[in-house]
Amino acid sequence: MSDDEPTHSRTRSLPSPGGRRATVIGAGSFGTALAVLLARGGLRATLQSRTEAQAALLATTRENAAYLPGVQLPAQLRIEPSSAGLRRADYLFLAVPSKEILNALSTIEPGGLGRRAAVVSVAKGRVPPRGEPPTIALSSALPGRRLACIGGPAHAQEMVRSGAGLVLASTEEGLARELAQVFTRAGVVCEVSHDPIGVELAGAAKNAAALATGATEAQGPNAAGAAAGHIFAEVWRYAERLGARPESMIGLAGTGDLVATALAKESRNRRAGELLAAGVPAGEIPSRIGHAVEALESVPLLAHTLQRAGVPAPVTGALGKLISGEMPLAEWVALVRATVPPPARWMRPRRGLWRRLRPNRGDPAGGGPPAAGD
Repeated sequence: MSDDEPTHSRTRSLPSPGGRRATVIGAGSFGTALAVLLARGGLRATLQSRTEAQAALLATTRENAAYLPGVQLPAQLRIEPSSAGLRRADYLFLAVPSKEILNALSTIEPGGLGRRAAVVSVAKGRVPPRGEPPTIALSSALPGRRLACIGGPAHAQEMVRSGAGLVLASTEEGLARELAQVFTRAGVVCEVSHDPIGVELAGAAKNAAALATGATEAQGPNAAGAAAGHIFAEVWRYAERLGARPESMIGLAGTGDLVATALAKESRNRRAGELLAAGVPAGEIPSRIGHAVEALESVPLLAHTLQRAGVPAPVTGALGKLISGEMPLAEWVALVRATVPPPARWMRPRRGLWRRLRPNRGDPAGGGPPAAGD
């Protein structure tokens, strides 16, 4: 089976998206893989790179050797620089780090993006300076736009070769379902969600937890597991306040993505944590890895957001200090091991409910007449 063919024959029965067009801004590993899937899924896809030179190289070689080596770009995938504009797009995918989302938006109005075109974020971080989830920042910058986001375990190489478990989230059901069908046609499992904020916060928690796991792995699996668990719990308490759904945190977008990231040898966030533990300053880590590392930027923003919201988050906050160099590794590990989560919120039975449910005290089998006083 070639890289240009769907991986599941059942996808052929889905309705075709017709002549709709999708433009992906960002020719990194995930942006390139995303464009490949959109082309396979039947959209008239375009991949926009930062520079004309990069676009010319990709168009000539039909391979992104720097970020997605060994994957042939489909013949129907159009390659162009970001200066080419957005007039043809029905869907605009922002495959850029969260810190660059607002800069990417500055090209939308000059680029001529149509009013009915949907904007889809694939970032799993926080948007500076306020540390907002991407769809919240997008809704403020683009009022009235149809918005969606993508989450889930989706490493680029595996995604285009073997598949992935994506989550397509939008408050607009029609948009979520039509885009999910495109990915399903491309041979990728795609869950539909109506909780974009929950999916984005799950992705942010996953990045932070993966970095924390890498930083504590040498101290033992208990410390690594505790670090990840604390971070997920702290972020969930904040997500719950925003109306997020618990299944977003425990499903594909959250724990599923965390397992994929923690196990992947090529995981940038886990590797960044390992380098932090080895004493490498955060500012040097992206050049060591050769890619941007979302968690190094997003964790301090996430910690600040939780603090501003009044959410107790000692482990996430300390991870931000580890990244900035304000906290040594030994102190970070000690804090992870010693942190006790907030007490459980016990559910109190309604008056008389326990008496109705428990066995009759006069009969161990639950039969017989009720005891006096019951």
